[in-house]
Amino acid sequence: MAQQYKIDKVAELKELFDSKSEYVFSDYRGLSVEKMTDLRRRLKKLDSKFVVIKNSYINIIAKNNNMPELNDNTKGPTAVTFSDSDNISEAIKTLFDFSKGTTLKVKGGWIDGIVYDAKGIEVISKLPGKPQMIAMLMATMNAPLQNFVYSCNDVIGRFVRAVNAVAEQKKGA
Repeated sequence: MAQQYKIDKVAELKELFDSKSEYVFSDYRGLSVEKMTDLRRRLKKLDSKFVVIKNSYINIIAKNNNMPELNDNTKGPTAVTFSDSDNISEAIKTLFDFSKGTTLKVKGGWIDGIVYDAKGIEVISKLPGKPQMIAMLMATMNAPLQNFVYSCNDVIGRFVRAVNAVAEQKKGA
């Protein structure tokens, strides 16, 4: 029979898993408390959360939520970054940027109902985030209108230059 505090902890973590839709699993070995606190602060700005969880709890929750086998994502010390689909790209970029100067290693993740290994998560980290995608879309939508404005200004500019040239010719004559 499981002890009550373990049941309570799993229930608490299940709520956290249910509140966020995307998860990234990391190996936090070798991180100092200061570094981990710094990472948590960076992720909090993105409305994400970095939590150290026992692998057995993660596997129980995954089984209860009908998630597929998490494979190597739950081997060794594991910290889970919880995020929403809007912020997951930025959260992953933050994890990879942070891991460059530390011992943090991204193991994999659960994004859009698919389990990814470390390489898959790294590929996702290189994709543009939601704000960049919106900016690219807006630039693409704005380009035809901007070109039209430039064309109209060019016609008017040519007319003004022609009138100036005629005026200069009449002054000179």
